[in-house]
Amino acid sequence: MKPIIRLSGLSKVYLQEGAPFQALDQVSLEVLPGEIFGVIGLSGAGKSTLVRCVNLLESPDAGIVEVEGQDLTRLSPAQLRLARRKISMIFQGFHLLMQRTCLENVQFPLELEKVPSSKARKRALELLELVGLADKANAYPARLSGGQKQRVAIARALATQPRVLLCDEATSALDPTTTTAILELLQDINRRLGVTVVIITHQMEVIERICTRVAILDQGRVAEQGAVAEIFRNPKTDAARRLVYPAGVPAELPQENPVIRLSFDGGAAYQPIVSSLALECGVKANILAADLRPLEGKTFGTMLLELPDDPAARKKALSYLTAQPHLTCEEVKPHA
Repeated sequence: MKPIIRLSGLSKVYLQEGAPFQALDQVSLEVLPGEIFGVIGLSGAGKSTLVRCVNLLESPDAGIVEVEGQDLTRLSPAQLRLARRKISMIFQGFHLLMQRTCLENVQFPLELEKVPSSKARKRALELLELVGLADKANAYPARLSGGQKQRVAIARALATQPRVLLCDEATSALDPTTTTAILELLQDINRRLGVTVVIITHQMEVIERICTRVAILDQGRVAEQGAVAEIFRNPKTDAARRLVYPAGVPAELPQENPVIRLSFDGGAAYQPIVSSLALECGVKANILAADLRPLEGKTFGTMLLELPDDPAARKKALSYLTAQPHLTCEEVKPHA
């Protein structure tokens, strides 16, 4: 399958206080038609610059930006305007026109394209119905909640029947319940309309909830990319581990007893590994930290265990744990 988006060797440098800052450094990735693709990284990793380069709101200093086989960097201004009709974007701040009703906000892109008023109104009403806000057609944005504003923004983004929907931190300003509802809406739109969705976020829970594949950005570079489940199973880079694993090893680890990190990479959800260790091996372990999450009915994440300071018990525990499927363990040094 040919990618709908292909970025190759993308680089972007800004001047910050007179000094160059490398926002993107030779970024290459591909997004397939109809998938929900995630891009995640910590603050300053280059996520927003990357997504703005996809529709050339930011012009890269080097590299290729292909959407549906067209290199956008080689298009004339008129050709680029046409290409952008198939690439819509929603933002953290909604960017609604406050003097227009919800219906008028959704109609606005169609007005710019000179679509007849009756046809534009019909399309806008259909989209408000799609996002669950048919009853808010005549309401103004000031009367809406954050989640409702984002639904209007999504409806507006879909007005021109785009092939690609770019979401730049679209749920960051929302509470957890509303975030879940917006992500479910994006999934529904992806399934029903076949729109390719690119999610830019710093929230791992967003990636694990709806994305099929993910690219991890770190200091302007792609540190790792692949299937979400595979990266949760086996993060290969420090950048990926920082996002997948818990906040880390406690600052004060026991200085006498051995500590091990268990990495769960897809076993059955809620496997009682600590209880099993005690019952089957007679080894009691102390849980120091844990960050486990279900994904597709399986368990991913890590757990830090303190083992007894007894070589025989430690050997028995390690032998038992290493024999378990979908589980790896490693010793953790103090302050690691």
